[in-house]
Amino acid sequence: MAKITWLGHAAFKIEVANRTVLVDPWLDENPTASIKSSEIKQADIVYVTHDHADHLGDAFSICKRTNATFVSVIDLAAYAEEQDVKKIFGLNIGGSMEIDSVRLTMVQAFHTAVRGAPTGVIVEGEGKAVYHAGDTGLFGDMRLFGEIYKLDLALLPIGGYYTMDAKQAAEATKLLNPKAVIPMHYKTFPVIAQSADEFAKIVKEKTPKVRVVALKPGESYQF
Repeated sequence: MAKITWLGHAAFKIEVANRTVLVDPWLDENPTASIKSSEIKQADIVYVTHDHADHLGDAFSICKRTNATFVSVIDLAAYAEEQDVKKIFGLNIGGSMEIDSVRLTMVQAFHTAVRGAPTGVIVEGEGKAVYHAGDTGLFGDMRLFGEIYKLDLALLPIGGYYTMDAKQAAEATKLLNPKAVIPMHYKTFPVIAQSADEFAKIVKEKTPKVRVVALKPGESYQF
């Protein structure tokens, strides 16, 4: 049984195959975060989708303290090395790597970044597959992710303004066809959506077989 915990905004802790994977751990400056970065005592992998501050967050300090492996697009990985992070993997779009029994596949996202390209990631372990979309707009090739990886869980931004809104994210859910979907990247800033209610309503209408799991920061879901 795998477990995922929403830490707030786009930050998640994924526990799978006896490993702990953190994605986009923006915690200390995140008004919705359930914990501070200093409370992260153990991590094996830290994946960062892109270098915007609300995603890169506290990744470097967590890696240095826990000896976790930092994984990102190669240009951001080079920056991590400059910041004295010791264990680093720099991938590019379409690339995969495996740490112990956890496999990470870097996929595209439609957004912006300063260092390299924005990305999403598919995390696989113990027969489970989780897609973290990062910050992105809607794109049709999401359907391929669903077909190839048979997703157990999709983590999708719904806030609008900087990313997909509820309507687009519901369409993304239809394309991906995961067993369950967790909305993210909302309620953090005034300009983005303050609730997942509209997203849950549209998903129920469009893809009623997909379970919407709207977590509160700090809450977990087992799958």
